[in-house]
Amino acid sequence: MIDVNTAPYGVFLLRLSLGAMWVSHALLKLFVFTIPGFAGYLGSVGFPSALAWPIVLAELTGGILIIAGVYARHVALLLVPLMAGAMSVHIPNGWVFSSANGGWEYPAFLIATSFVLWLVGDGAFALRSRPLLFVGRPVAA
Repeated sequence: MIDVNTAPYGVFLLRLSLGAMWVSHALLKLFVFTIPGFAGYLGSVGFPSALAWPIVLAELTGGILIIAGVYARHVALLLVPLMAGAMSVHIPNGWVFSSANGGWEYPAFLIATSFVLWLVGDGAFALRSRPLLFVGRPVAA
């Protein structure tokens, strides 16, 4: 059974953690790999190099919106295809992300937690919240 008194705060912690992971994923590309480096990597694995900036901006903006609780559940769902693309590159490398060239453990976890946030809602302290599919009214935390 779900504790309706504490669940919104648990979702809030999930939202903060997930948003921080999306932001850190973007900042890694921006400051460590650099945009030209990331663009080169994208090209080397068969994706258009021109997607480098849009991907970094989507992850960074999406992560910030998730942390702030601005339609977080829907933003989390919109980010899933980005990480599915990343996961498709890492599947041949095995499960553990610390293996050579990174496995698919980390992308799979981000996909799963993004789906969880989409299903459970924005949680406590969300700035702008909507119920699933923008229908009805959200439950107050």
